[in-house]
This record gives sequence, structure tokens and C-alpha cells, in this order.
Amino acid sequence: MSDTGKFVWYELATPDPKGAEAFYRAVVGWGADHMGEGDMAYTILKAGDVGVGGIAGFSPEAPGGGKPAWRGYIAVADVDGEAQRVGAAGGKITYGPDDIPGIGRFAMAADPQGTPFVLFDPIPPADGPPPAPPLNTPGHFGWRELISTDGAAGFDFYSGMFGWTRSEAIDMGPMGTYQLYAREGEDLGGMMTGPPGSPAPYWLYYINVDAIGAAVDRLTKAGGSVIMGPHQVPGGNWIVQGADPQGVMFALSSMTA
Repeated sequence: MSDTGKFVWYELATPDPKGAEAFYRAVVGWGADHMGEGDMAYTILKAGDVGVGGIAGFSPEAPGGGKPAWRGYIAVADVDGEAQRVGAAGGKITYGPDDIPGIGRFAMAADPQGTPFVLFDPIPPADGPPPAPPLNTPGHFGWRELISTDGAAGFDFYSGMFGWTRSEAIDMGPMGTYQLYAREGEDLGGMMTGPPGSPAPYWLYYINVDAIGAAVDRLTKAGGSVIMGPHQVPGGNWIVQGADPQGVMFALSSMTA
């Protein structure tokens, strides 16, 4: 099963990389490796020996602009070609395409509703990518949720770009429909139109943890805040949505309350 069309990396752009690293390591239990210095400093976040994401410094003048946030990297085979398709489909390239020496080629993009994401063609490791961890493995990202100003249009865009297909549709009453999406039969996440007053559009990424109650305790002790939850969702997982000390939204998920 190919990684093409799937999220393969998650990057936190933050004005306080050291503070953010301390927070997420305390909450999630990640390890960390550090690369570069000054404006080129980068932190690799690790679940055991496996890199799962990174932390980069942020400023409004940085490539891609935007605001502090978690950014999801979607694997493609041809960044330049896909970048052209983004524009043709009504989206926008905000930076690139460009190379990360020794890592791969990327382009920062936004969908037609303005939600940021990243096109990424990684250089394969010499010994091949690590095997996919079992579902709900702590320390790994397990769900990717699009809260859009137009959920139906958002699905059409990503489906056309990456071959995502509709999975289960959950009726959420007055909040509308929560549409699960899949790639090659694997559910990757969900998407919906944000309710009135929500800060849509944005992608929200769920990090697996050991138990949601203990993780919430760590979250608040480390200076984060709870936005919604914790509560149980269809499928049985317990989730909480929160913000880190720098105000960046993220979410946690666990099979255990």
C-alpha cells in the first residue's frame, strides 16, 4: 500500500520552538533530535526511534506566511506537477516548489477555502520506510480533521487532488454531516463545515496517547488549555481538543478514558 496521497509528516510552526518542544514532550512523551542552528534550527519529534513530526520557528515573513499552526505534509510523486494542479483546482501555492537537501521536495499550499497543507515528495530512506505502527499507537498521529467553510467543496478538492474517497457519513444533527474520507480503503480522517463562530478553515491533527484523562492532566499542568472534551466519539476512542501555550490548536486521542 503506497503512502502517495496520505499524510506522512506533521510540522509545528511556532514562535517559541523551545517552549513548544517542552510542552509536547511532557504531554505526548515524544523524544527529540535537534538539527541546524539559528533560523535554520529544526527539531525532530520521535515516538521511540521513529520520527513522526517536527518543530520549526515561525514568523509572519517566513516562507508560506500564514499563522502558527500544525501543518500536514501529503505525499505526492511529483511536487511541481501537483502544485500546478492545486492552482487549476482553485487552490493556491504559497511557497515553492523547493528542495530540502537530503530530505525531499515540497510546496506549501492552501485549498480553495484557504486551509494550508504541504505537498511533499520525500527521498526514500536507504533501508526503506519504517513499517506502519498498529492503529492507536501512542506517540503517532492517528486522525486528520478538516474544519472548512465549505465541507462539501473541501472534499471535492482533496478527492480530486489525492484520490480520497467517501467513507462513513455521520449525521451530527444541527452541526451537519461529518464525512469520513479514505485512501485505498483506509480511513484517514473526517471533514465537515465548521459551525457558526468557529475559526474555520483549519486542519486539526490528532495525536495518540496512552489514556486521555492522564494526558489532559499533563496538558493543563504544562500550560495548555482544553477547548473541547474529553468525550467519547463513534468508534469508541476518547478525544480532547486543546491549544498549546502558544495558542496552536491540536487534539489527542486514546482508546482509554
